Amino acid sequence: MAGGDEHAGLGACRSLATRYLSLPLLRPRPAPLLSSLSRANIRGRMPDPALQRHIDACNNIGSPAGLIPFRIGAAQVGWVSPDLAQALTFRPRDFHFDRDGVALAARLRSPGMRSEALSEVLPALAAGGFLRIRREAFDVRATSTGPALAALDRGALPAFGVMSQGVHVNGLVRRADGLHVWVGLRAKDKAVAPGQLDNIVAGGIPAGLTPEECLVKEAAEEASLPPELAIAARPAGRVSYVMANAEGLRRDVLHCYDLHIPEGVLPIPNDDEVERFELWPATRLLEAVREGDGIKFNVNLVLIDLFLREGLVADPDGMLRAGLDQGPD
Repeated sequence: MAGGDEHAGLGACRSLATRYLSLPLLRPRPAPLLSSLSRANIRGRMPDPALQRHIDACNNIGSPAGLIPFRIGAAQVGWVSPDLAQALTFRPRDFHFDRDGVALAARLRSPGMRSEALSEVLPALAAGGFLRIRREAFDVRATSTGPALAALDRGALPAFGVMSQGVHVNGLVRRADGLHVWVGLRAKDKAVAPGQLDNIVAGGIPAGLTPEECLVKEAAEEASLPPELAIAARPAGRVSYVMANAEGLRRDVLHCYDLHIPEGVLPIPNDDEVERFELWPATRLLEAVREGDGIKFNVNLVLIDLFLREGLVADPDGMLRAGLDQGPD
């Protein structure tokens, strides 16, 4: 593009972005971020406030008011802040604005081309304090089961409000005195939830992997569990949430699995993620969820799901169960 045309395109893009931000009547009506029930309905009846508080902490935003839809083609894949949208106006070849928000340019027709355009803008956004580059690509999807439309660095997902998916495994041991659960103590130098309890295996799903493939990989890397044991994990459902934090908007879907660990099999840390593993009675773990804050924020939801399925927690109105899946489809 010639220099004059490029400046003209930049000016037009920034002008359209400014109009979008300053004329609220042209902006789409905010859609609720919660997928099944409104937070008000959930809070109307709280069967166990000690558990509900963890669900509320992970679902602390009820509407995207003030955020701008981010699209790839016709599919909305995220939400960005007005400040980040303004930063994107400096790349008019790759990001276009209209009355529905900001979208990747239509000329970026393949996942590879879109991924490259997203990757190229990240250094400038990181320098501007919008995100932290982690050098691990995640798939960008409109829904959890939809096609991968692009790939984006994991550290940029909250800034773009793009859905993240992960796997969480409950390591179970059934004994005569009841159910026991393996937990990991996170390393004290972790950036997120240092020194808190975690599942025996947990991790985000990198681009190109299925949940099951990610599970086997994480089981070996985190707990030294062999593939022949890891593949025996059984899908147990999912939990999801939408949480605003300093990084942006976390729209997370966690695929939950139960894995029965034979007596005599001991998980052993195999990287710097976990300091050690401990086997806890499920009743002790339930008490820790209810009474304390020593468990990683989203692991609380995975454990509440387990306690409900095992009949350790009463949920007569189904409100806890509904609250565990308020995130992306």
